[in-house]
Amino acid sequence: MKFWVLAYAGAAVAEIAGCFAFWAWLRLGRSVLWVLPGTASLILFAWLLTLIDASHAGRAYAAYGGVYIASALVWLWAVEGARPDRWDLIGAAICLAGAALILFGPRQPVA
Repeated sequence: MKFWVLAYAGAAVAEIAGCFAFWAWLRLGRSVLWVLPGTASLILFAWLLTLIDASHAGRAYAAYGGVYIASALVWLWAVEGARPDRWDLIGAAICLAGAALILFGPRQPVA
């Protein structure tokens, strides 16, 4: 498996878990202590994105957006128990295709 796949997948898990920790604290009434691992998870997320081999940070982040969307739907199903519908899956496929274009498309500046 390519390293960038692992870096993006790890970043997605770290970001979603970190954000969910804050959601659990603020929306689900969990202890404020949920913020500690959530913050560590968000730091891990940011570090993992720096490992992506892209010519510019913005390009790595833009491509990550598609990965994040697909990963959020996996989280929806695996953690929250809500099964994505066909529109969720179609939308995620479109986003992943866009992410691939951003990351792997030939580079030509816009005139």
